[in-house]
Amino acid sequence: MRTILLVGLGGFIGSILRYIVSRFVVTHTSGCFPWGTFIVNFLGCFLIGLLYGFTGRFEWFSTELRMLLIVGLCGGFTTFSTFSNESLILLRSGNSILFLLYILGSVMIGLLCTYIGLVLTSAK
Repeated sequence: MRTILLVGLGGFIGSILRYIVSRFVVTHTSGCFPWGTFIVNFLGCFLIGLLYGFTGRFEWFSTELRMLLIVGLCGGFTTFSTFSNESLILLRSGNSILFLLYILGSVMIGLLCTYIGLVLTSAK
């Protein structure tokens, strides 16, 4: 139960940070490109890379701290960071085929599912 609460707390903080950073970026950029989400995704990827790297270097990085920061905070900030981290884990473990299938499948099927959901709920 403690782990679930830590993940939830991290997700709560991450979601708020995502909103704040995205709004900040949007108010300081122009055009129709979604700069807020674009920047948040890359910041989240950088952050999860740092945190994942720290887990292997420092003993004080407990399982609970990992759950709070990596699963909760980064997951709440952007799931794209988790997707990128899992992709690299597949690649680094020598699963090149699964790496490619995961990336292509996630993007293509994700877009397809979003489109289907939109079509099913759009007024005709």
